[in-house]
Amino acid sequence: MGNRLSKIYTRTGDDGSTGLGDGSRVRKDTARVGAYGSVDELNSVLGMLLATADMPAAMAVELTRIQHTLFDLGGELCIPGMALIEPVDIDWLEQTLDRYNADLPPLKDFILPGGGMAAATCHLARTVCRRAERETVALARAESVRAEVLGYLNRLSDLLFVLARVLARADGAGEVLWQRQHRRPENP
Repeated sequence: MGNRLSKIYTRTGDDGSTGLGDGSRVRKDTARVGAYGSVDELNSVLGMLLATADMPAAMAVELTRIQHTLFDLGGELCIPGMALIEPVDIDWLEQTLDRYNADLPPLKDFILPGGGMAAATCHLARTVCRRAERETVALARAESVRAEVLGYLNRLSDLLFVLARVLARADGAGEVLWQRQHRRPENP
C-alpha cells in the first residue's frame, strides 16, 4: 500500500479538483468521480445495513465480502486502467442470488421499499447501486470501463433486491406490495 494519510485535509481540492489514484487531477464533478462516489455511498449504506440490522450471520459475512469488493471496484474506477473486478466476483454474486431466491415465492406484484428497517435499508442500498451503475454507464460512454465493473453492479442490485425480500420476511413485517388503488383518493 502507498502512503498512509497522516493529515486528512490537504487544501488541494479547494479549487474543485481531486486527485485520482494514478496521481492525475480532475474536476470533482466529472463522470469518473461521480461513479466512484456513488460506489462509496453504496458501501456506506451497506455499512448502515450491517450496523442496524439483526440478520443471519451468513448474510452479514456476505455483505461484508461485498463491501470489500466494492472498495476494489471503487479503486478500479479511481485508477484509470486498473483491473480489480474479475468474472469470479460476478459468478459469486449470481450463486449467492440464486441461493437466496430459491426459497422466495415468485413475484406476482411490485414491491415497495419497506418491510422493516433492515429490508428498507437494503432497498436503499439497491437504489444507490442502480445509480452507481447508471453513472458508470455514463462514464463508459466517454472513457474505458471494463465490462466486469458494469456486470458486478448490475448483478449486485439484483442481489440486494432479493436480500431485501428475505429480510422483510425474516423481520416479520413482510413485503409491502404495490396496490394501484392506493394512489387514488377514495372520495374525490
